[in-house]
Amino acid sequence: MNHYSLYLAAGLLSVGVSAFAQPAGDSLTSTAPASHPASDVVVSTVPGASSTRADDTVVSTAPTNTAQQQAIAQAFEQRFPGIRVDAVRVTPMGGLYEVQVGMDLLYTDAKVDYVLQGSLIDAKARRDLTAEHLEVLQRVAFDSLPLDQAIRQVKGTGARKVAVFEDPNCGYCKQLHKTLEGIDNTTVYTFLFPILAADSSTKARDIWCAANPAQAWKDWMLKGELPPKAECATPLEKNLELGRKLNVQGTPALFFADGSRVSGALPLDALKKKFDEQHG
Repeated sequence: MNHYSLYLAAGLLSVGVSAFAQPAGDSLTSTAPASHPASDVVVSTVPGASSTRADDTVVSTAPTNTAQQQAIAQAFEQRFPGIRVDAVRVTPMGGLYEVQVGMDLLYTDAKVDYVLQGSLIDAKARRDLTAEHLEVLQRVAFDSLPLDQAIRQVKGTGARKVAVFEDPNCGYCKQLHKTLEGIDNTTVYTFLFPILAADSSTKARDIWCAANPAQAWKDWMLKGELPPKAECATPLEKNLELGRKLNVQGTPALFFADGSRVSGALPLDALKKKFDEQHG
């Protein structure tokens, strides 16, 4: 889970205490594994800001009961005012239902007396069903990204493509660009995503407004050289809104041509493998 998960858990607990009087003995249990170690994380998004309805085969192995699932969604929203449920799905575990809130997954019983936050593990098959379903939900069609809002850097044929949300003050982003130096035939689309420091927006603006934004970005990320101050219209606000819709929790956030995403800077071998999976 990520920092949004922690935010959601806190929100559920807060709502449960202040806005919904629960009977004695009712409780909420929350577990949140640590976020990806190789990313700078600061963003929490509003629950329900974006929802992606996808194939349910990862979780829904039992016949669906639409009326019951609707009842669970309504009960959940009544118990936690302000939380919008995007979907309810049957899980392989009897009596346990998956509740999708934005890009997060929780689990509850049919009466919404208990809520669990964490990973649902298939112990026999050694599969993390939660992680598998989140991967499906979070896929993004690469061609749907507004690439005109990104800085484009092409190396060699440019055949291997990736879009990255980056902050000028992100140390892991700089690490990623050093790694990219060792990979040929790439096109990198950088969505400037100033979230980490007070001067992130200023640096992002000066780089975007430079005579050669791609070179200015490379000089900053690899050499620590900033371009002169510059003023122009920028896509920074649009990028921030896009990141919220895509549930970008920190930088770097990488989106590959096959729709998959990775949060954090990958080591060279892992990054090469991801590119090879895209283009062969």
